[in-house]
Amino acid sequence: LEHMEEYSSIHPACHGIQETPNPLQSRFLFHKGGLGLNSIMQKNFPNADLAYLSACQTSAGQENLPDEAVHLAAGMLAAGYRHVVSTMWEIGDKSAPQVASDFYQYLWSRRPEGSGSHFDGTLSAYALHHATQQLRHRLG
Repeated sequence: LEHMEEYSSIHPACHGIQETPNPLQSRFLFHKGGLGLNSIMQKNFPNADLAYLSACQTSAGQENLPDEAVHLAAGMLAAGYRHVVSTMWEIGDKSAPQVASDFYQYLWSRRPEGSGSHFDGTLSAYALHHATQQLRHRLG
């Protein structure tokens, strides 16, 4: 959590657990334990810009709530991240790093001059489109 307060972008590459009955109990699972959505939403992230959630089904909806957005990605938006990239389905262990690499290469190559290591999260939709097109091309 302390790093999330400091940096504008995060990229958790882990497992995600959706708790349907109590969405605030949804969490990311890391080697050293979990990070719950309830803990994330209690913090203030003044620099929050981009959250790239490299975990399966982080924006999967619920069948019994078709008009509701209750999932980890929505929680990150509620926590203050302006741009959130997530998955609705499972993504293969081989494809996920390729998509992430293409995504960040797109953002990195289009960052404003003089921005140093900071990139612009407003281009994340374009970057994701580019990355998925690259994946489709590779898969044939």
